[in-house]
Amino acid sequence: MIKYIAYCRKSTDEPDRQILSIEAQVAELEEFAAKENLKIVSFITESKTAKEPGRQKFAEVLEKIENGGAAGIISWHPDRLARNSVDGGKIIYLLDTGKLLDLKFPSFWFENTPQGKFMLGMAFNQSKYYVDNLSENVKRGNRQKLRRGEWPNQATFGYLNINKKIEVDKKRAKYVQKAFQLFASGGYGYADIRKFFNQNKIFNKSGHELHLDKVKRILTDPFYYGVMRFCGELYEGKHQPLISKKLFDKCQEVVKLKSRKVKNNKHLFDFLGLVKCGECGGAITAEMHTKNYKRTNRTVEYVYYRCSKKKGACSQKYIDKEEIQKQLKEIVLRASLPPHAAKKFLEWADKDVSQEKDKSSRIISTYQLQLKETEEKTDRLLEGYLDKIISPEDYQKKKNELVETKSLLSSKIKEISTNGVEWLEPFQEFVNSALSAQKIARKGSADSELRFFVQNIGSNFFLKDKQIIVEWEKPFASLRAWAGARATDPVPTEMSRSVAGLGLEPRIFAFRGRRPTN
Repeated sequence: MIKYIAYCRKSTDEPDRQILSIEAQVAELEEFAAKENLKIVSFITESKTAKEPGRQKFAEVLEKIENGGAAGIISWHPDRLARNSVDGGKIIYLLDTGKLLDLKFPSFWFENTPQGKFMLGMAFNQSKYYVDNLSENVKRGNRQKLRRGEWPNQATFGYLNINKKIEVDKKRAKYVQKAFQLFASGGYGYADIRKFFNQNKIFNKSGHELHLDKVKRILTDPFYYGVMRFCGELYEGKHQPLISKKLFDKCQEVVKLKSRKVKNNKHLFDFLGLVKCGECGGAITAEMHTKNYKRTNRTVEYVYYRCSKKKGACSQKYIDKEEIQKQLKEIVLRASLPPHAAKKFLEWADKDVSQEKDKSSRIISTYQLQLKETEEKTDRLLEGYLDKIISPEDYQKKKNELVETKSLLSSKIKEISTNGVEWLEPFQEFVNSALSAQKIARKGSADSELRFFVQNIGSNFFLKDKQIIVEWEKPFASLRAWAGARATDPVPTEMSRSVAGLGLEPRIFAFRGRRPTN
């Protein structure tokens, strides 16, 4: 009497509701075996797709057949055994070699004859065709959704799937926005952003804290400024953006800084290339010296920066790394804002916004014209691709650039239509950046973060007589003028209510001789 192994499988990604559950398959096979007087030596069940080879439990079935533990297989249908050519070929090969003597199916006839194996092969091929066709239909449906601006997958963190649409998650969205603002300032790492989420009780769906990789994916996902990235290609989305493209791009600069790989961190000189010699204009180089203290039996490394003197004779002497750190942190502190001053600045900005909404129509018209030109370029690019004038790689690269440009123009038009001014968002970013300056300047902050921040607030750094000289960028230059006064006056003197003058509009960022009023 032939011994049979009963194999039951149900994949979670199979949409066909007519496929029986594993429990139902087991019951059907027991009833079928009793009716046909078949001896089942074991039941093997598995919850895994058969689209690709590599199922562990199915491999156990074949191993038992090859070892003589059984000579037959019972299953609900041939598609339970295989939906790919490799696994189907293994079954037929075992029949050819005589190690597998029989197959039984309640819903399919099989006889171990050339005609029976031919029909079995047809059933396996039909199952494979079903999977391949289903996959192609899903891909086609996804592409169509993306063309309509609809996200075909699970909603991104900060959004929700509601009635087959992507809606903003009101609980998480504001914290995602704040996370981008904090990270763009350069003073916060991935761990800091996770800590920020934890402090505000923003967790993943399982209630656990976000993994650092998840935090990085959030901060590098263009979905948040209105563009969907799917299989390397960008599409315009209809969902509501949470941030601007400008803020997103600023975050990507920080990501690049934090992602750079160095073979030996010991010999990483973070301040190289930042400062030039103030006497001869030559490059500043760095070198490391090691000193061994015999009494304490310890070795200490010291880093020094000096003029490379490649432009000729130069009298400038070296300066140690700690002194450069100290001076750069002092520069950062002079570009910082206390919370109460930042709050007052934002209040003044809101008042200026309400007065300038009537002046925005001309700017909007210009951006709309640029948006129309970008859309025409996109159409011409698609025609070139369809006519096979442009390669798929060049098409995807250029299309991504045009999608980003359209998103940027659309966000500017929306911002001006809503606020009436274009400088509001950059001003808010400036305030948030100035707020984070104190955190950057604190003891223990990473040199890479310190360098990134000082590059945002100034340019043309020179080192002369062991002193760093910096040319301040306009918004932060105004803060420098009253940085000393804050040490003795807890409330800053009032700045002009024309806060757009921070280099974002051609106005004067001046001081008044009176305190701000509530």
